[in-house]
Amino acid sequence: FVFKLTAAKQQDHFFQAAYLEERDAWVRDIKRAIHCIDGGQRFARKSTRKSIRLPETINLSALYLSMKDPEKGIKELKLEKDKKVYNHCFTGTTVIDWLVSSNSIRNRKEGLMLASSLLNEGYLQPAEDTSKAAAEGLSDTPFLDLSDAYYYFPDSGFFCDGNSSDDDVVLKEEFRGIVVKQGCLLKQ
Repeated sequence: FVFKLTAAKQQDHFFQAAYLEERDAWVRDIKRAIHCIDGGQRFARKSTRKSIRLPETINLSALYLSMKDPEKGIKELKLEKDKKVYNHCFTGTTVIDWLVSSNSIRNRKEGLMLASSLLNEGYLQPAEDTSKAAAEGLSDTPFLDLSDAYYYFPDSGFFCDGNSSDDDVVLKEEFRGIVVKQGCLLKQ
């Protein structure tokens, strides 16, 4: 789950993610930033709260904790699609249904807005091709209220059988030098 970023001064930086999907998310976001900067645009992460006019009364962090509640939260399942098994995930429809039943929203349209905010802020992650394509902007909304769009909590232990990184072509690089600083990256 390691990827390399080469800076303009030919300095190589290696990043290691905890799992395949996290690596792919980092690579996608870094590519988006590079594309923006190369196009002469200033790169700045937009606040989801401001861009969709999310009311200040909604606390996404508290909502996320409620969603993860073992008793009353969203149940994580083992789902199958296209001969792949997705562990510790749930459907987009399940999220919207839960938001409606918990009285967090008034209707499904509001649910899409709130679920999109949770997705954009990293509280939810897309698990398979349909949900990933929507999150990358290939759909009307980043979050899909569909029974075949799968999502997961970032700290859930999600994994997909049948989509191993062993199937990918991995270029072997020799790591040289000394570790100057070692730590953990958090995407915010």
